[in-house]
Amino acid sequence: MSAASRAPQCSNRANRTSRPHRTRTRPHPPRVSGRAALLAAATAVAALTLSACGSGGTSGGGNNTNFITSSDGIATVKKGERGPAPDLSGPTVDGKQLDTASYKGKVVVLNVWGSWCSPCRAEAPNFAKVAKDTAAQGVQFVGLNTRDPQADGPRAFEKNYGTPYPSLFDPTGKLMLRFKKGTLNPQAIPSTLVIDRDGDIAARALQPLSEERLRKMLDPVLAEK
Repeated sequence: MSAASRAPQCSNRANRTSRPHRTRTRPHPPRVSGRAALLAAATAVAALTLSACGSGGTSGGGNNTNFITSSDGIATVKKGERGPAPDLSGPTVDGKQLDTASYKGKVVVLNVWGSWCSPCRAEAPNFAKVAKDTAAQGVQFVGLNTRDPQADGPRAFEKNYGTPYPSLFDPTGKLMLRFKKGTLNPQAIPSTLVIDRDGDIAARALQPLSEERLRKMLDPVLAEK
């Protein structure tokens, strides 16, 4: 039993015996060190930000996101009710520079992945194939590699799966934090977003995608005029 939990009992015994007029005082709550508080806050943020290699599922949103999640876990928003995707820029896995703002006017498929993630490896061939098939239709695939401390692993991953599109290198997850809370933000690894030609988020999946489900997610946005 802690000192804090014993304090009220001691005070009660004193009030019952030799000091009837003694004023009862409330025990002070246990002190939490600054380091412990920071650690707890960081843990909470990490838990809310990403679920590493999650199996996927639906996720509700607040702040009038207006999205509907289908039975297969793909969340969509009607044109005119969508929120803008943040600008994502920085170094790529192969050491170049990339700014997704340069793709405005194209449909962008953003895939969040890690080379250490088994579901990411399972879906990688599907993304490579659909990216090649739709490039001539004005679709730009972009990867967002996260939680890989070194770029060697992601580079080997892309070479192994023949990934034909660039991936931003985001080892600490800071680019993920650019998505506003309550929007169709990526919340798991892997996650996939479809961004329309106006730069707004049209659809999201929080689980690995088969080729069929990836096309089902992409095709309605690609058909928009």
